[in-house]
Amino acid sequence: MRKELIENNPIVKHSIEFALLVIDYCEKLEANKKYVIARQLLKSGTSIGANIMEAQNPESKADFIHKIKIAAKETDETQYWLMLCDYAQSYPECKNLINKVDEISKIIAKIVSTSKKKLPISYLLSFFIF
Repeated sequence: MRKELIENNPIVKHSIEFALLVIDYCEKLEANKKYVIARQLLKSGTSIGANIMEAQNPESKADFIHKIKIAAKETDETQYWLMLCDYAQSYPECKNLINKVDEISKIIAKIVSTSKKKLPISYLLSFFIF
């Protein structure tokens, strides 16, 4: 069932793919002895998907919105760490990660704005399933 969820829900799929890219990038950072940034980026970058996944089984509409908003905050933090990596001259290229996290941020913003409308939770959960 989890594989179906991943394949049929774009935000879940994007966040998992992004987390895997973050893991690879952080391994490069660690190989270059950039441990502090690697640790911070790994935590925030993988937390996005963890919170999105947790939101797939909400106790209520408010709980769904709360978990998605936590994912939005983790997205903001991840954007910050990636911005530092992008500006630092001795860090590996990360433009692809920046583009992907920006895309995820836009999807999350749309989910939050749609969720705040008076819609049933069953509709919200299926909103991004194609």
